[in-house]
Amino acid sequence: MRNHRLVMTAALVAAGLGIIPGTAQAADPVPAAAGVAEAIAKAFTSEGFHSPADRTIRTTLPGAAAANGKTNAKTATPQSAQSAQSAPAAVAAADAGANPALAVDVSGTSHTAHGIELTTLITSADFALGVVIDWGDGKTDTATAQGNAELHHSHTYDKSGEYQVKVTVTDTANAVQAANGGAFLTPGSDFTPHTPTRLLDTRDGTGAPATKVPGLGSVRVKIAGNAAVPAGVTAVALNVTVTETVDSGYVTAWPGTGYDRPGTSNLNYTAGRSVPNLVIVPVGEDGYVELYNGGPQPVDLIADVTGYFTRASAGGYTSMTPARFVDTREGLGAPRGKLAARTAFTTRIGGLESVPQGITAVALNVTVTEPGGPGHLTAFSGDGPVPTASNLNFVPGQTVANAVIVPVATDGTIKVFNGSWSAAHVVVDVVGYYSKDSKAAFLPFTPFRTLDTREEAYGWPGGRFRAREYITQGFTPEAATGVEAYVLNTTVTGTGGTGYLSVAPSPHPLPAEGGPAAPTAPRPGSSTLNWTAGETVPNLVQASDGDHGVITFWNQGYQDADLVLDVFGVYQSK
Repeated sequence: MRNHRLVMTAALVAAGLGIIPGTAQAADPVPAAAGVAEAIAKAFTSEGFHSPADRTIRTTLPGAAAANGKTNAKTATPQSAQSAQSAPAAVAAADAGANPALAVDVSGTSHTAHGIELTTLITSADFALGVVIDWGDGKTDTATAQGNAELHHSHTYDKSGEYQVKVTVTDTANAVQAANGGAFLTPGSDFTPHTPTRLLDTRDGTGAPATKVPGLGSVRVKIAGNAAVPAGVTAVALNVTVTETVDSGYVTAWPGTGYDRPGTSNLNYTAGRSVPNLVIVPVGEDGYVELYNGGPQPVDLIADVTGYFTRASAGGYTSMTPARFVDTREGLGAPRGKLAARTAFTTRIGGLESVPQGITAVALNVTVTEPGGPGHLTAFSGDGPVPTASNLNFVPGQTVANAVIVPVATDGTIKVFNGSWSAAHVVVDVVGYYSKDSKAAFLPFTPFRTLDTREEAYGWPGGRFRAREYITQGFTPEAATGVEAYVLNTTVTGTGGTGYLSVAPSPHPLPAEGGPAAPTAPRPGSSTLNWTAGETVPNLVQASDGDHGVITFWNQGYQDADLVLDVFGVYQSK
């Protein structure tokens, strides 16, 4: 069963939010991606409302007797007579004027994070009508109609939340007014950062029994009402870690009860490795999410909350072209040299480069390299204590990256703590930030796969992700507005050597079919994930699709690999 919150009509594509069919390897165009547009068209739901005509509230206006004395002499047209016969009895009995059937049916739906599409069905005798739509945010629209009518209006809210929508129809000639409406919840949600806090650890019984999650089994994680996460939370940002692995497998996060488990993965693991990954996942109606162990053998799972999404107006998201803020190998943003064991550095994010002051949280990609021993890194607010949660785990000599969402102190700073007993280098790339002034809200999809270079599907002609080249994926039509970034899971597998993946918006549109190839995109200087030979490595990416609705994925290694892309949602302002 798939819950109604994550299903959407095909109108999504018409609204301009959908993946453009087509990918390219370097500058070479390939055939259209069969079925991708259809997949994204089914990926949303629209939580709307419908208030039928029998809920209409009629009001007799001052002067009704005089007005009715004049209008009762009018001969009813066939249209008005038919309307009176079809109107609900409760409404028709409200008064006995020449327009006793006046009623309003109102329904609202949405295909965007902050938008509403309103349909008003008016039942009326053949009189001139005035219509006022109160959107519930202090703004109104007006219209006119004549007798029976069907009206369509759209509106975009500035912030996520619940709004009381009301449609009022006035028949001045008969001094009667009819009103109807309902409560509309914007599909999009705003972000509230949370001090990293452990919600699940199957090793010690935190949040679940102290036992491993069996192969092909799952564990439920309480989100709403846990660790100060409020009821009504729509999605949560978790850092999920798999450990104590004895075989290969994968982990999938989904809302659990009432939802189908998607065929995508959030992180992949191999025997003997602890693998973390940031997960942004909708929360089930019961306040839980579920983590599935897709491997054949038991594993331990850890989940740390770093933030959550609600429809209460909070922080919106602003994406950035990934920018390097810290590199201890060069002394950028922190002292030059390895971060010493069991110590932290403080670095400023807010107010530097293109990041404004006053942000509440920042989306990062944190990389550890050249560690002298096993350990973990934890990123946290610049004015907070070191939390018990971790963001990424490593073994000696490993280079590993992980997406992180971190609360930011009022002075714009964050800290990074080296939980190892050995020193290590740290690299921090900023990919976006959350603030009160950011307009984009999160809108989750039912997760789906849009690229897998191991298969001749999704418009991909087959063949590996070639070394030192890139794949271009179109996401949003250039004419669309309001798309800030996509939430993706990137997985690199089948690696033949060391390398790293870079993800960045393309400065060029996709080439027209049959037209000349697009110019070569500039090679990014940031990294999304790192790998060594034989590894399967995942990482969440909150990727801007730039001015042209196109994202490039670079294989920055010197050996071919395979790339898998799963789509989980979008940040959108319109």
